[in-house]
Amino acid sequence: MREVHVSEIVPIVKKLLIDANYKIGQDIVDAFDKGIQKDESPVAREVLKELKQNVGISAEGEYPICQDTGLAVLFVDIGQDVHIVGGNIREALNEGVRQAYKDGYLRKSSCDPFTRKNTGDNTPAIVHYDIVPGDKIRIMAVPKGGGAENMSRVHMLAPSAGVEGIKDFIVNRMKEAGSNPCPPTVVGVGIGGTFERTAILAKKALLRKVGERHPDPVIAKLEQEVLERINKLGIGPMGYGGTTTALDVFFEVEPCHIASLPLAVNVQCHANRHKEATI
Repeated sequence: MREVHVSEIVPIVKKLLIDANYKIGQDIVDAFDKGIQKDESPVAREVLKELKQNVGISAEGEYPICQDTGLAVLFVDIGQDVHIVGGNIREALNEGVRQAYKDGYLRKSSCDPFTRKNTGDNTPAIVHYDIVPGDKIRIMAVPKGGGAENMSRVHMLAPSAGVEGIKDFIVNRMKEAGSNPCPPTVVGVGIGGTFERTAILAKKALLRKVGERHPDPVIAKLEQEVLERINKLGIGPMGYGGTTTALDVFFEVEPCHIASLPLAVNVQCHANRHKEATI
């Protein structure tokens, strides 16, 4: 049994959230370059150039890429052979969030849903735990902005809707979302499980890198088909038109009840901010 003190967790969470807001993944930058080369619209190509320039300014000057620095969503995989000592892991995770948003000068967006009073430190974090083999802790941080999150949906399809119904729902959702989620988007899709599980699957799908296909070739083909259909909508970067409406579409699939077909679409903006570390 390996012991991990909670004091090790706090600085790691802090760094992950600051880095996620300041330093966008190379996969996103490469996707911008692809769009700059291939998008059919001159306006779209110019917008993508500006988005890429914004990424550079953010990383070099250590500024948040967007004023909406998101709610702190954390996926925490805890090895079954890890013993956490020195305190409560949830308190440690929240302390890391608290320090990140204070010391990183990140906007604090967490508020009471009724009074709208701000919590003042962007806590509590939204944490999804999983117990996995091994003696390590893996923390994946996803600062989730409100504009893209508001465009996300969970829907309980009839099983008879089948694959075509799934594809149609995703594409229609992105059509209705339009420019609101700051495209080009990354689209996470959860299929199966239950009402709440499919939403978590959709959000977890956003942790993959652009171009990383699902290991099941059938599902990988579906991802590609939906991506192509979304990019034919003509919404384009920031809604100015073009053929780069989404950078990628990721599916996560689990079995579901014989009477159900749960489907979730979790939308992420063009930055698709996420970072991870292992303790």
